Amino acid sequence: MASKSISTPVLRRSFTSSGRGLRRVTRPNADFFPARRRCVLELPRPAATVGQWRPFSRTTRAKFADVDDSFDPRQQDRESDEVDVCIVGGGPAGLSAAIRLKQLANEAGNEDFRVLLLEKAGEIGAHILSGAVIEPSAIDELIPNWNSEDNPNHFEHATAAITDKMRFLTEKSAIPIPTPPQMNNHGNFIVSLNQFTKWLGERAEEIGVEVYAGFAASEVLYRSDGSVKGVATNDLGISRSGKPKESFERGMEFHARTTLFAEGCHGSLTKQVIKKYDLRRDSQPQTYGLGLKEVWEVQPEKFNKGAVAHSMGYPLPADTYGGGWMYHFGDNLVSVGLVVGLDYPNPWLAPYGEFQKMKHHPFYKSVLEGAKCISYGARTLNEGGFQSIPKCAFPGGALIGDTAGFLNVPKIKGTHTAMRSGMLAAQAAYSAIQDNKDDATIFLWDYEDALRQSSIWKELKEVRNMRPSFHSPLKLYGGIIYSGLEAYILKGKVPWTLKHGGTDHGATKLADNCKKIEYPKPDGKISFDILTSVSRTGTNHEEDQPIHLHVEDWDKHAEIEWPKYKGIENRFCPAGVYEYIEDDSKDLGVRFNINAQK
Repeated sequence: MASKSISTPVLRRSFTSSGRGLRRVTRPNADFFPARRRCVLELPRPAATVGQWRPFSRTTRAKFADVDDSFDPRQQDRESDEVDVCIVGGGPAGLSAAIRLKQLANEAGNEDFRVLLLEKAGEIGAHILSGAVIEPSAIDELIPNWNSEDNPNHFEHATAAITDKMRFLTEKSAIPIPTPPQMNNHGNFIVSLNQFTKWLGERAEEIGVEVYAGFAASEVLYRSDGSVKGVATNDLGISRSGKPKESFERGMEFHARTTLFAEGCHGSLTKQVIKKYDLRRDSQPQTYGLGLKEVWEVQPEKFNKGAVAHSMGYPLPADTYGGGWMYHFGDNLVSVGLVVGLDYPNPWLAPYGEFQKMKHHPFYKSVLEGAKCISYGARTLNEGGFQSIPKCAFPGGALIGDTAGFLNVPKIKGTHTAMRSGMLAAQAAYSAIQDNKDDATIFLWDYEDALRQSSIWKELKEVRNMRPSFHSPLKLYGGIIYSGLEAYILKGKVPWTLKHGGTDHGATKLADNCKKIEYPKPDGKISFDILTSVSRTGTNHEEDQPIHLHVEDWDKHAEIEWPKYKGIENRFCPAGVYEYIEDDSKDLGVRFNINAQK
């Protein structure tokens, strides 16, 4: 049993250890080259709003009457707490792992077994995009009566998927095509993933998981033998300039026998762990997609509850992988969205612009006319699949969920695989801790073995060649033909495994060698400008807080990147964070700007 202690409320910031105490982490100029554009595609990260903090500290806040630049309170020792398992991330994977751990412990009468979950969002589910189709296999196993009215705490917002529709779009037409077996949604449910994750969080707390929303893990802690010891949360009360404010409080360290990282796609701590332990040594590079999504309240006569529709083709060009969807769920709600593979070659392409254009196609417009858009969001997706799965276990911890890349791309589903990976890691972690009562470093060998014997491995291996097939000379059409063969005949039982075409950034061509794309002006009814959409994300930022995006030399960045790609940063970001502004005082006639950085 781990000992209980006290801890401190924190804000999400970026600090890490160095030989001289703590230093500010800045991203070098190279981070914003098109070679790294795929790593920064995320909406601005909201600070928790008033009422969302859950302080659990008895430490008096430090107050500084006099400014003394020679004294840095961040050099103070942090308080620490000992737990059995620490989970970083409160999405479906992290919550499933937490629930399964406490189920195992409680079944064994080990109620003092401590499971602690840290989530950077102000409340569980706040960073999860709504409107998804989930396959219920994992939740059926984790909480068998999750959807039963006999359970007073059942999830009330699941809409059974009733009909499937697949269309190939041209500019004006929607051509029916067969729905692949992987996309058969019979027995699946359309849910608000935000509501579903919040509900999982409530179930986790009921069973005894210590859930702390609004607490961002910002640093990986290591033991003397190099194994992961736990994580530290970031400091509270840091100003925009990076200096402690009067309200400064030191972050908290959580030491654990096992630490599970469930940060989602391209998590910052996960990247550090992957690099330290070389977890990608035997896998292909991860590839990514960008998903853009809106939820609409439609007119009752246009609502078809339980209807699931997917599209390929228009508006994306033939050399760009992606597709759209439309899900009818809840009470007159429709989730509409577009995924764009981030290996698109034309730097003039703007995923946000393609999404807005798609909604004007008659297939989508016929449903959205007269409706009201109520929310917007965007997130990156791991699309590498089977070939890109890294080693998931390392000394002192493991990767679970989307942070490891378990999305089934042809199925367009990853919630069930994320949850199952969390459950498998939980089983392995609990057994390992029980078998090693001393302080010896734990390595979750059983988790790696369980993954390879699980349905996750089976279904991802079966579809492993579909996404890479779109890199053939026939582009979209070759991918459709080959994927059809795989879906109906080959079923993954071939002796070859296709490789990805390379890294996403490697596909980017020079702007002068590509056709410029002009997007129509939004009409404010079906399509919207980025600022209007961002206002629907619910993001809320404290003004006087550190900025997490940095370029050391903006002018140098512009000098290198503008001539090649003519402002690709303007176009790849779905929230308008990066832009080039006309400036006659600059030799290029433009200057690079990050809207959050001052």
